Amino acid sequence: MTKVYNFSAGPSMLPAAVLKQAQAEMLDWKGSGMSVMEMSHRGAEFMSIAKALHEDLRELMAIPDNYKILFLQGGATGQFSFIPANILAGKDKACYINTGAWSEKAIKSAKAYCNVIVSASGEANNFTSIPERSTWNIDDQAAYLHYTPNETIHGVEFQDIPDVGDLPLVADISSNILSRSIDVSKFGIIYAGTQKNMGPAGAAVVIVRDDLIGKAQKGLPDIFNYEKQANQESMLNTPASYTWYLVGLVLQWLKAQGGIAAIEQINQRKAAKLYAAIDQSGLYSNPVAVADRSRMNVPFILADNELDKAFLATAKEQGFLSLKGHRSVGGMRASIYNAMPESGIDALIQFMAEFERTH
Repeated sequence: MTKVYNFSAGPSMLPAAVLKQAQAEMLDWKGSGMSVMEMSHRGAEFMSIAKALHEDLRELMAIPDNYKILFLQGGATGQFSFIPANILAGKDKACYINTGAWSEKAIKSAKAYCNVIVSASGEANNFTSIPERSTWNIDDQAAYLHYTPNETIHGVEFQDIPDVGDLPLVADISSNILSRSIDVSKFGIIYAGTQKNMGPAGAAVVIVRDDLIGKAQKGLPDIFNYEKQANQESMLNTPASYTWYLVGLVLQWLKAQGGIAAIEQINQRKAAKLYAAIDQSGLYSNPVAVADRSRMNVPFILADNELDKAFLATAKEQGFLSLKGHRSVGGMRASIYNAMPESGIDALIQFMAEFERTH
């Protein structure tokens, strides 16, 4: 098998150990005679998988007891609508920080439910930095404040958790969940699609504080209602069971690496190496303000965009996949989530230096 490094922004690469374990258990999970994907989600076998999944996530993220963990379908994009539908609680406005494409999508969806106050926006500088906290216009009568800690497309990331007073803080952590330590108790809701740092596509995790449950708007379908799902342990309907299983394997792998604190150190080192190589280059550059650079998604552009096709073609030939930047911004992007080994970063840097030397 040809060795490749997959820099896709999502669905993204999974740890090799996880794929090998899933392969070994594909036809017969632990002597059950069944594949996980054909098990009853109400059976003892799958219930043990679900229990371990929830317990491992709570342990890894140090999730307090007064938070529910929900695994739902519809991805993070579904939560753009389900969050206001669940927690506006009669209020007619919510604050949003706009730092890029995913913030914009969340804002667009929320407008169907409430008055959206854009408290700050990085649009004027093409989302290459996070607006200074002193410039934020926060309405303390809003139902909550929403932000996107890491923007996969533009490559900006908050390096700390903003203080927004008594407003419930809501965060889409799809692209940096499990990559760095966070204090869950500072949030009302954090949510993420599973297809970047957690496993394959097919589910979203929603971690919601107890006091925000039970406030859903009248008429919201049960399947989207956090209280209804919490009461049924995310099994109001048949869950994305195989995705749950694979996410569980990723969590076990992460525990074996030493947990989030250990993987965060590796992620810091990987990102620092790649940014240093870009900054020292005469061919490549990164447009993001240094203080706001993402550890997970590293966009870069070539000084001569006529070389883009050659760069991508040569990269693919040498086993570096999915380096093309998002169509909305162009250029290149290396997504370096938890599963990307440090050897992949070293190899990419070596390739980039050789390409620069020959072009």
